[in-house]
Amino acid sequence: MNLLALVSILLVISSVHAFQYTELAQYVDSHQEEYVEALRDWVAIESDSSNILRRPDLHRMMEVVAQKLRLMGGTVQLVDIGVQELVSGQTLELPKVVTAEFGNDTNKHTVCVYGHVDVQPAKLEDGWATDPYNLTEVNGNLYGRGASDNKAPVLAWIHSVEAYQALNMELPVNVKFVIEGMEETGSNGLDAMILAQRDTFFSDVDYIIISDCGWRSRRPALTYGTRGNCYFFAEVEGPKQDLHSGVYGGVVIEPMTDLIGILDTLISPSGKILIPGIREAVAPLSDDEWRMYQDIEFDIDNYKDKIGVNQLMYNNKVDLLAHMWRYPTVSIHGIQGAFSDSGTKTVIPAKVTAKFSIRQVPNMDPAIVKKQVTDYLNSVFAKRKTPNKLKVTMVIGAKPWLADTKHPLYEAGKAAVKKVFNMDPDLIREGGTIPIARTFQDVTGKSIIMLPIGGFDDGLHSQNEKMSRYNYIEGTKLFIAYLNEVSKIEKVTV
Repeated sequence: MNLLALVSILLVISSVHAFQYTELAQYVDSHQEEYVEALRDWVAIESDSSNILRRPDLHRMMEVVAQKLRLMGGTVQLVDIGVQELVSGQTLELPKVVTAEFGNDTNKHTVCVYGHVDVQPAKLEDGWATDPYNLTEVNGNLYGRGASDNKAPVLAWIHSVEAYQALNMELPVNVKFVIEGMEETGSNGLDAMILAQRDTFFSDVDYIIISDCGWRSRRPALTYGTRGNCYFFAEVEGPKQDLHSGVYGGVVIEPMTDLIGILDTLISPSGKILIPGIREAVAPLSDDEWRMYQDIEFDIDNYKDKIGVNQLMYNNKVDLLAHMWRYPTVSIHGIQGAFSDSGTKTVIPAKVTAKFSIRQVPNMDPAIVKKQVTDYLNSVFAKRKTPNKLKVTMVIGAKPWLADTKHPLYEAGKAAVKKVFNMDPDLIREGGTIPIARTFQDVTGKSIIMLPIGGFDDGLHSQNEKMSRYNYIEGTKLFIAYLNEVSKIEKVTV
């Protein structure tokens, strides 16, 4: 064989295996109406995991996901994760977790994509401009409950695999899916399922990808950290029943007064946490991290306008981002047992329970925070010399999650963003909590990346939640490109 013929053969072989991004992107563009209709079908299912009356819809949602993956030729299972115990003592079947596998080539990396298809509650009368369960497009935005959180990202991942298949292109990596239906209420049963399948389903997984988050601005982003959360109940109990304030006011030491008094000692007006030991546990802000925050695109005035305030705790970008992402905060959420209806009622509540949370960051430990908060509140309460009783309970103790932005997963993410959007991504953290990331990390030991496609103004959990058509379609292309970039990571054999 002469040299010219050999070169020609090699060129043909290399072209077969070359990443054909243009063809894949064109396929996505030409099928975007189908993608929007698929999202419309999914949004129409009221898969509210907090409403037990909607549990049949949630079961149907999981079956719809499983069927879509089956039709693509995936190895699909609906994994039973047990039952949910209700306050009444009754039990309710939890929605099954959908797992799927595409490809089992041992010479390739294997990625596992996590997502959820349950949603927060939504009603038109809550202030929605459109029916929350009828996907409505307005000015390029697709409005509907669950559109951004998390149905469109899940569909975008499915469509990315589907695009390779439709063009008869080999997937550059093996792809697995784990799709759950209880994320919005704490992922009941999922931790146990991950632990049970650690040495089976997850054994050959190299990397885990989560797309249950959003950008910070109009610039694409890679997320490398989330805060944890410790959620507390502080219950103050006094008289054996509610009392009339006109008859007993001024004589009885009121539980509400005691409760408000101790809540006021948690945080200062300037935002300083007053519980001893909390601030001291926080990892210091490094010079590299400070510089990273400086480079992030963030418009303070736009942020204030979006949430409807004229003043924030801090006036500069770095301080604001740092306190949103990498410092703890105390938030008081409500008081159970207090009179809250419209009108007036001159009652002294016999028992009131405050609900507050402390967002966790490295190097805080929820077990230690529980003791710090309990000891501190009991000490403050004792100084009041009140006959009322205080009970402090921590009901959630979720740890923070932090990844290494220099890991090859993030280098692959940067390359994929550059390929699709022709710009470098922001490297950001989330102020909220995504407990599953820490569970995956602790149980499987796998490396994790959060690769968002949601917009900064999508209104997650709020009225008029949306996913822009642009983010949905270009996000699908991003996932296609990312699979290819991950395939380039050097495979380490042990």
